[in-house]
Amino acid sequence: MNNFKNIQSKLEKFISRYYTNELIKGIILFFAIGLLYFLFTLFIEHILWLNPLARTILFWLFIIVEVVLLVRFIAIPLAKLFKLKEGINYTDASKSIGQHFPEVNDKLLNVLQLNENQSQSELLLASIEQKSIELKPVPFKLAVNFNSNLTYLKYAAIPVLIILITFLSGKSNWFSNSYERVTNYKTAYQPPAP
Repeated sequence: MNNFKNIQSKLEKFISRYYTNELIKGIILFFAIGLLYFLFTLFIEHILWLNPLARTILFWLFIIVEVVLLVRFIAIPLAKLFKLKEGINYTDASKSIGQHFPEVNDKLLNVLQLNENQSQSELLLASIEQKSIELKPVPFKLAVNFNSNLTYLKYAAIPVLIILITFLSGKSNWFSNSYERVTNYKTAYQPPAP
């Protein structure tokens, strides 16, 4: 059963790498969507010069959206990575690995199903061991591709480009003015004269 324990260890490493990948993707998306929503909030205040009630709603809506994004993209993958929340099991992991290594799919799933059998005879244990030996050289962790996260960087580039263009155009004061009005949402401000 030593070889089967090795398979279990490789599956654990795959699951850990899978959630690390999800966390990286989540951080990129949290940054991209969160910053874009922040800019949208400031832009709404800059254009409309809202009253204190509307700015209060805008402020707390921003906080709620950011917390939801934080939980969805960072907290949940972290909880699954550290096994605080149930994530994918060995069967789901074997299916993901099987999509990347088609020659492994049925063998790995078969080994896991054989191991779940309660009445393990000598023949069954030998079969598990034999199939585990066949799967030993396969690098399961390579089924997770960290480079796939590079496609999400284009979403993070959008708010960065907006900020860069705004600063280069010399109109960056609307960021600080709108930010001050949104954070001090109880204060009444007078819009500038036309």
